Amino acid sequence: MKSAKIWFKKLDPSATAPHYGTEFSAGADLYACMKDPIVIEPGTTEFVNTGLAMEIPEGLVGLIYARSGLACKKGLAPANKVGVIDSDYRGEIIVALHNHSKQELVVKSGDRIAQIVITPYVFGDFDEAAELEATVRGDGGFGSTGGYE
Repeated sequence: MKSAKIWFKKLDPSATAPHYGTEFSAGADLYACMKDPIVIEPGTTEFVNTGLAMEIPEGLVGLIYARSGLACKKGLAPANKVGVIDSDYRGEIIVALHNHSKQELVVKSGDRIAQIVITPYVFGDFDEAAELEATVRGDGGFGSTGGYE
């Protein structure tokens, strides 16, 4: 398993360092860090501070995903589905949590709110073409390969 040194800075002394739940976890838990609990009403989104900033090495990106238990059991997940923390960003990591449930939910400091996956990316060198190479699939999308009938 490859690893990369990810430096982080606590912007708030009470912030919790990212933590992997098991030896083979791909995502490290991110924790809420704020003075007062946040109430998230049904169908609304609130910004939740982590109290952390990170220095992600060039060529890597931090992707913020939902924690499966929080999303499936409580209905709280990142509003933007996947957050992107670029290697040149040095501000606080803030998670926009959306409440998909029908009841108000409370997030307290120290709660696990999301997970961050550090992964390499490829920088696309986009170039316009008059035509694209043909494939068997062609322009079939949204279930065209089966399974959504």
